Amino acid sequence: MVLEKAVELLNQLKIRFENNMHRHVGLDWSEIQAKLEAAPEKLGSLSEMESTGGEPDVIGYDQQTDEYLFVDCSEESPKGRRSVCYDDEALASRKENKPKNSALGMAAAMGIELLTEEQYRELQKIGQFDTKTSSWIQASVDIRKLGGALFCDRRYNTVFLYHNGAESYYAARGFRGLLKV
Repeated sequence: MVLEKAVELLNQLKIRFENNMHRHVGLDWSEIQAKLEAAPEKLGSLSEMESTGGEPDVIGYDQQTDEYLFVDCSEESPKGRRSVCYDDEALASRKENKPKNSALGMAAAMGIELLTEEQYRELQKIGQFDTKTSSWIQASVDIRKLGGALFCDRRYNTVFLYHNGAESYYAARGFRGLLKV
């Protein structure tokens, strides 16, 4: 990443951090910035999260691994990551009307992970996300072997977990990512 773009991204992330202190009570931006500056490849992932509409922000710190957790905090599922099926296997299985990409394929290319159900529910405790859209989440190997995948959304002030065929895709379904720094 070009130095100028890295500085611009760091400034954008800092402003978002300062404007949303309820998401990361007790965390210090200078410590987070130092970690980011020491791991330039993570800035590349954050840049991808930003450019696809994710509005990444810090939502926690894992003391065991000494990592800060960045998650897409856009109000709705990131616009640049919608209309995707679950994974590349599902993408390859579609004979007609193939989407351009898969959630797991895009996430891997961006260097991020899909949220687990637990992480998605934790995110919903700090805001109201996906009230008009939905987001793919990690599915177990057993569910995926049977052709299924999982997604979540928030309706009626409640977080719902659903299933769908992994090859399905909808204009209002995308995915949220997690990046550990």
